[in-house]
Amino acid sequence: MDPRLAIPHAEPGNRIGLFGGSFNPPHSGHRLVADIALARLGLDRLWWLVTPGNPLKDHSELAPLARRLDAVEAIARHPRMTVTALETQLGTAYSARTLARLTQLRPRLNFVWVMGADNLAGFHRWQDWRDIFARVPIAVVDRPGATLPALASPAAQSFAGNRLDEADARLLPGMAPPAWTFLTGPRDASSSTRIRALAQDR
Repeated sequence: MDPRLAIPHAEPGNRIGLFGGSFNPPHSGHRLVADIALARLGLDRLWWLVTPGNPLKDHSELAPLARRLDAVEAIARHPRMTVTALETQLGTAYSARTLARLTQLRPRLNFVWVMGADNLAGFHRWQDWRDIFARVPIAVVDRPGATLPALASPAAQSFAGNRLDEADARLLPGMAPPAWTFLTGPRDASSSTRIRALAQDR
């Protein structure tokens, strides 16, 4: 079996960022989100969770999983970053179910869900999105053009009282959920959709 399909190794007590996505293809904007989360949250590791297929997206343009894993590995070269498609082994298609299984199987790890602000804007459309807030702390990293839609979103408004000031972001991995923070900083306008469109035009 491809070792990238297994749950990565981690030591008890490790602070693990979970950065999920189709990564179709991965780009410098994804890497910037990963770098910001790793540094600002004081993570021991960041796992890039390459999804077999996002239920909210059209799969007609989805590159094969092995190709996307290779592409993410090429962009995520860092001693504390690991690329995995563990959802294939777990048999979970939705993030809420993935987190339920992971926290059950690895109860001694401190997981944090990491996502770009563009995802928070539509987070209320994810299956069992409230369960995700209840399961693990969440770090939202700002993305170009997504700041206001994200902070005005139903998810952000529903959990406004559980928001941690970004100055205290390093406390997030050890906090009991629901807890989340919004991390600002450098932004990269790269887009997987735009990259695919440019590739088709060539």
